[in-house]
Amino acid sequence: MPAKAFWSKRAMKPRDWKRFRAVLFDLDGVLTDTASIHSKAWKATFDDFLKVRAAINRTGFTPFDIESDYRQHVDGRPRFEGVDRFLRSRGIELPWGRHDDPAGDTTVCGVGNRKNDLVGKILNEQGVEVYPGSLALLNFLAAEGMPMAVVTSSANAGAVLAAGGITDLFGVRVDGNVAARLGLRGKPHPDPFLEAARQLEVNPADAVVVEDAISGVEAGRAGGFGLVIGVDRHGDAEALREAGADLVVSDLAELM
Repeated sequence: MPAKAFWSKRAMKPRDWKRFRAVLFDLDGVLTDTASIHSKAWKATFDDFLKVRAAINRTGFTPFDIESDYRQHVDGRPRFEGVDRFLRSRGIELPWGRHDDPAGDTTVCGVGNRKNDLVGKILNEQGVEVYPGSLALLNFLAAEGMPMAVVTSSANAGAVLAAGGITDLFGVRVDGNVAARLGLRGKPHPDPFLEAARQLEVNPADAVVVEDAISGVEAGRAGGFGLVIGVDRHGDAEALREAGADLVVSDLAELM
């Protein structure tokens, strides 16, 4: 029976994990409740940019919508790609600029760096919450000796993991900084997941990908991973399945 048909009919049980040699987790929205932090930072960044542009051009201001714009154009994608994709959806094309452009410069990188600064500020002020169900699954897998990796487009992954107290649970981290250094294409391309599997020395077919973003699920499927689990935090279960998730859960505790 094909894997997708098999796994879509039932949830995971503890013994099922023994079929695999590694588990690769997205971070924001899967392990930590930082997706809300990122979405707030994106909204503040884009709304400020759009207000200034509307005033200069004497046009109407249409704010960034967290529910539709964030999920469709930004969620799960590398930061600068998310900036470019969203602005183009509004008919705005900016020069790409350089990755170290000052925050607020009128370039894709400048806008993206403004958002990154806001994320760092919010993290310092509010900290980060690790979902209880996610922490329970991480501790279970760690006790079983399962190799684990974090695969995220975020450049703040190190700070988020440290704030959540879960850094030591992962042998490998492929984040936005690693992707930039290695020239990896971002999700929905499978490159970051394939790099994590390479570092863990496992075949993708023997590894599990756990994602909440449509683009991340697509990346896991494109990479030929043995099982792709979608985490439905926002009522996107059907969309996650259509993107290629073998199994969809609302909380990682269901996987125990």
